[in-house]
Amino acid sequence: MDGFVQFMEEKFVPVASKIGAQRHLVAIRDAFMVTMPMMILGALVVMINNLPLPVFQNAMNAIFGGESWTGFGGAVWSGTFAILSVFIAFLLAYNLAQGYGKDGVAAGAVSLGSFFALGGATGMSSTGLFIAIIVGIISTELFIRLIGNDKLVIKMPDGVPPAVARSFAALLPAMIVISLFGLVAAIFAAFGVTDIVGAFYLAVQEPFMGMASTYPSALLIAFITPFLWFFGLHGANMIDPFMQTINAPAIEANVTAIAAGKAAPYIVNKPFIDSFVNLGGTGATFGLIIAIYLVGRKNKAYNVVNNLSAAPGLFNINEPMLFGLPIVLNPIMFIPFILTPMVLVTIAYWSTKLGIVPPATFMPPWVTPPILGGFLATQSISGAILAAVNLVVSVLIYLPFVRIGVLQELKREQNA
Repeated sequence: MDGFVQFMEEKFVPVASKIGAQRHLVAIRDAFMVTMPMMILGALVVMINNLPLPVFQNAMNAIFGGESWTGFGGAVWSGTFAILSVFIAFLLAYNLAQGYGKDGVAAGAVSLGSFFALGGATGMSSTGLFIAIIVGIISTELFIRLIGNDKLVIKMPDGVPPAVARSFAALLPAMIVISLFGLVAAIFAAFGVTDIVGAFYLAVQEPFMGMASTYPSALLIAFITPFLWFFGLHGANMIDPFMQTINAPAIEANVTAIAAGKAAPYIVNKPFIDSFVNLGGTGATFGLIIAIYLVGRKNKAYNVVNNLSAAPGLFNINEPMLFGLPIVLNPIMFIPFILTPMVLVTIAYWSTKLGIVPPATFMPPWVTPPILGGFLATQSISGAILAAVNLVVSVLIYLPFVRIGVLQELKREQNA
């Protein structure tokens, strides 16, 4: 194990660190972080509008004299999920330009214009997310290179307000970039593709979401995040761009299908992982906290770290445990830290696949405590029960390794 850890530190960690700090991935992650409250709100109102409880629906219809009460949820959806791709097109470009030290607002505006020039009006909701990401990256890369060309920058005399000077500096580069995307749209139209976003969704995004919702992909997600964390790399942040690109469309598709009386098409999404796998944070470390309380009380160091980690762990914040116990680069904890999420995702996936638990259609905040998150994500008691079962399983997996760790610590103290 020591040789493996040394090899990974020398060969793997430097490469993974570069990937985690890659500016395009960081820009995508930060863009989705800003939209998180809107996605939660949008999912909440859609859930309320389509809550499958006849008593609730009849009561609301009686109070408001019909189904007019659903107009509130529809209006909020129009301001959240319905324009999610618009948000991402702007925010991604803004963050990417900021990473280059350039004008983020100008880059965001150019990306937004390019998105609509390419036909983004047909895919402003989550269906246009992939196109928004592609446009945001390409338009920004073009824009920052053009704005760095002195021949294309209109310089204003001294005394002109800075905002005016910046707008004129970006004038020609912005016109060129948006025109290029308009030209691409015209070329596609000449070949009969008038809805680029819709065509891309059917050809690429929807199949990609389907592949990402399979059991092997769920297993990979459950493995890669704790694996990266074990070496001190923020695994959740590194795979977040991937998760977010399938997250919003999958939730929206699930809600739409259920509202139409059909089966939800996607099992794996962010609330699925958060509610049934990351119980207490990456590695399901709330199970580790309980295991230490059960069999680790003889070790003072374990108890101190555990007491400090318990409250944050209840809200899925586990950095105190990761670096305090520690779990990072701790050979004893490597196996349960990797194994536990893979076992939990297996239980959760097949429980959902077999119809024992409804698919996740609502995205609770990631700080929602375990068990409650399972109930909210699936809107069912069975979701809470599944989360509770997974929590018990995580405790059972961690127990023998905590015992081994305690015994080793006692031997060290005796030898000292």
